[in-house]
Amino acid sequence: MSPRPGVLLRYDYEYERNGMANLFMFYEPFAGRRHVAVTTRRTRHDWALLIKELADVQYPSAEKIVLIMDNLNTHNGASLYEKFDPAEAHRILSRLEIHYTPKHGSWLNMAEIEIGILTRQCLQRRISDKTMLAVEVAAWEQQRNESHTSVNWRFTTDDARIKLKRLYPTLSA
Repeated sequence: MSPRPGVLLRYDYEYERNGMANLFMFYEPFAGRRHVAVTTRRTRHDWALLIKELADVQYPSAEKIVLIMDNLNTHNGASLYEKFDPAEAHRILSRLEIHYTPKHGSWLNMAEIEIGILTRQCLQRRISDKTMLAVEVAAWEQQRNESHTSVNWRFTTDDARIKLKRLYPTLSA
């Protein structure tokens, strides 16, 4: 329908979703190395498979792998026991040292900072499908890894005492 004379033509933008994907980010800050896995879903089983890959492929000779993660309900040892037999789950879990960021404290997690950089540098546009997403993310990952780019972490103990004051115990006189 045409607008009346003197009235601008208006139209609605209709968003067409072409699917969705999930990104798991693993980041080793001191080496400036990251790995991003593109998956269809974000389930316990997906996480467990990626943790097994992390332990057996990415760091096969590491005695202990320190993980700092958000509090997502799928990110825990129970996910390994759900996916693998108990002996295999225990083998993987015994090599992990897991630390969780405080609730609403994912900004403390350097992997979350890397996800933000990935978003700004690579994902701020529509990507047609999961295959193209995986290609784009892999190219970004390779470029960042080759340049050994790391996070310039400037959050100090003094900053923590101010920002996280409510988490510290108080001593009564």
